[in-house]
Amino acid sequence: MSHLQNIDKPILMFPDESGGKIIKVSGQWTLHTLAASPGVRKRIKILGGEKDKQWDISTVERLDSVAAFLLWQAWGEKLPDDLIMRPEQRHIFDYWHDRPIPKPDSMTSRFADLIHHWQLMSQGFYLHISAWMTLFGRLLLDFIYLLQHPRATPCKEISQTIYKAGVSAMWITALVGFLIGISISYLSSLQLQRFGAEIYVIDLLGLSIIRELGPMLAAILIAGRSGSAMAAEIGIMRVTQELDALSALGISHSLRLVLPKVVALSLAVPLLIVWTDTMALIGGMISAQLTLDIGYQQFLDHLPKAVPIANFYIGLAKGAVFGVMIAMIACHFGFLIKPNTESLGNETTHAVVTAITVVIIVNTVFSILFRNVGFP
Repeated sequence: MSHLQNIDKPILMFPDESGGKIIKVSGQWTLHTLAASPGVRKRIKILGGEKDKQWDISTVERLDSVAAFLLWQAWGEKLPDDLIMRPEQRHIFDYWHDRPIPKPDSMTSRFADLIHHWQLMSQGFYLHISAWMTLFGRLLLDFIYLLQHPRATPCKEISQTIYKAGVSAMWITALVGFLIGISISYLSSLQLQRFGAEIYVIDLLGLSIIRELGPMLAAILIAGRSGSAMAAEIGIMRVTQELDALSALGISHSLRLVLPKVVALSLAVPLLIVWTDTMALIGGMISAQLTLDIGYQQFLDHLPKAVPIANFYIGLAKGAVFGVMIAMIACHFGFLIKPNTESLGNETTHAVVTAITVVIIVNTVFSILFRNVGFP
């Protein structure tokens, strides 16, 4: 007979009766006592595989679910046929009997996980590109349809979007442009004064604002302000089943929802760029007059000589492309929104982040393609 001497610990005993065929379990069988008795846990696993033994747990003083689970596993996840126990103990084992233990998943290497992660990302990117190209194709078909049926042009939707995305954004673009112009002029003046080249602050302001910063600032503000609103608007229409109603009425989603936004932003963003450039140059002109004592008339006379008109046209072309990309990306993610609040927030965030990223990429492409254009 082998057992643990402390009555507060779990005890396994082999009585002399039946030639030691009966395994009698007694004592405290809880998580605390089993944690302090690793030998008992190992002994359970060994004895559980011996099918010729009879188990008696009727004298156990206290049995919790952890100890019952260890016994259950040792018995091969089933109760022995000749098990001796009290009725209240059976309820604990019935819990495990009704709920089979799931098998652990096989461990995969980190390299396999990395490959799987990249596969999922590649598939997601391909699905997004495919859906975006499908939306672009539908827009082309809508334009062809409108050339044949000009009366079907959604003029009200276009004008409404121009007001929401363009006119309503004038104050924020003006404020940001004005402050950026002051910052660039002030910081540039500190460096140019060291070399006695104060007049070149006009060249620096004109080229940086008209060619790069003005279009970028306006596009990023529109992407964050109007792009998110467009994606959320379409998402709300999905939640309220308005998109299903339009389909039931035979109204094209792309013609009534996407095309007005694309046309409106392709017109509004270039105009906002001109507005942002103007406010930024005004801010820079005021700062140059205060810090470098460059007069307003001198600033305005030197600006056309320092900045060729080609830079202005490049900025307008950027604005048209930015507007189309922002509108299409916002509509694309808007249609991906599912009828729940979590999806609405996630896809709206994806629309803004993707639009800003694409704006920066397109701006880089313009800078590379027109690197030799627009310099005096």
